[in-house]
Amino acid sequence: MTPKNKIRAAIVGASGYTGGELLRLLLHHPQVEIVSAYSRQYAGEPVHRVHPDLLGETDLLFSATVDPEVEVVFLSLGHGVSRTFLREHPFPGEVKLIDLSRDFRLPSPENPDFVYGLPELQRELIRRANRVANPGCFATAIQLALLPLAANQLLPAEVHIHAITGSTGAGKEMRPTTHFTWRHNNLSVYNPFTHPHLPEIERTLRQLQPRLHPKLRFVPYRGNFTRGIFATLYLKCELPGERVQEMYREYYQTHPFVWLSPENPDLKQVLNTNRAILYLEKHGDLLLVVSAIDNLLKGASGQAVQNMNLMFGLPETSGLQLKAVAF
Repeated sequence: MTPKNKIRAAIVGASGYTGGELLRLLLHHPQVEIVSAYSRQYAGEPVHRVHPDLLGETDLLFSATVDPEVEVVFLSLGHGVSRTFLREHPFPGEVKLIDLSRDFRLPSPENPDFVYGLPELQRELIRRANRVANPGCFATAIQLALLPLAANQLLPAEVHIHAITGSTGAGKEMRPTTHFTWRHNNLSVYNPFTHPHLPEIERTLRQLQPRLHPKLRFVPYRGNFTRGIFATLYLKCELPGERVQEMYREYYQTHPFVWLSPENPDLKQVLNTNRAILYLEKHGDLLLVVSAIDNLLKGASGQAVQNMNLMFGLPETSGLQLKAVAF
C-alpha cells in the first residue's frame, strides 16, 4: 500500500483515554491517515489541547463531523453511547466499524453483523468482517489465559480469578474512585462475581468447550496505578506442567502478541505495548495462570488497531511494534 492509498480513518470520541491512544497509534501507523477526530465538546480545537503529549506531533483539529470519505471508523465512546451514535449517524455498509464499547459484544437482533474482535479466538472471521466489537480489557486478559484449555476441552467446573486494573480502566470522567487522593496507596474490590465482562468471557468459553460451562469466580480490584491489568487464575488441572506449557505454546505459536514467559512476569513488561504475557505454574493438581496486558492497548485501542490491520489485509503487527516501559 503506497502513501497515496492510505486508509482514511475517523475516531469518534477522540478526546477520551482510548481515543487518545488511537490517535497516538494511528498518527504513526504507516498505512493510515486520520481524517476525523470527532468530539463535539472540543470541535475546532487542536487535539494537543486535550492530549498535550501530541504537541508537535500533529496539527489535527477536533471536529463535530465525520469525513464522508472515511474508510474505517473507531467508536471510542461510553457504553450505551455507540448504539445511539450509529442510529443517529448511519454509515454505508462498505465503511468498516470497530466499536470499543460493550454495546455490540454479545449477539442480538440489533447487531447481527458485528464479529467479536478477539484475534486469538477468530482471526479469520475478523479478516472478513466489516463490523467488529472490540473485547473488554478484563475479558481480553482472562480469555487469553483460558483459550488453550477451552480449545482442548480441559476447563474444569470452576475457575477462580483475581485481577487488578489501573485507574484508566474506569474512563476519563472524574468520580470518587478514580481521584488521585482516593486511589493513591489504596486498594478495593468492585463488582465481585458480577463484573459486566463476564458474559462475553462465558460465551467464548462455551463456543470452544460447549459440553461444560465452568463457573467463573471473578473478583476484580481497583489498583493504585494508572494503566495495566494483572490477572491471576487458578483451576484444577491433572496434566503435567510440561504438557500444559506445550499446549499453550502450540495454541499461540501463530499469534504475534501473546508470549509465554519462563519466569513470573511483572506488569511493566507489557505497559505501552499490545502484548499479552502469560505465565504457567503447576502446584499439585492446580494450575496457576498469570496474564498481564496494558488495558488501554491490548485491552482496548491496540487491539482495535490489530483488528483494523486484519480487516484491511495488513500485517497484524503494523503500527503496533511498541516498546514496554522498563523503568
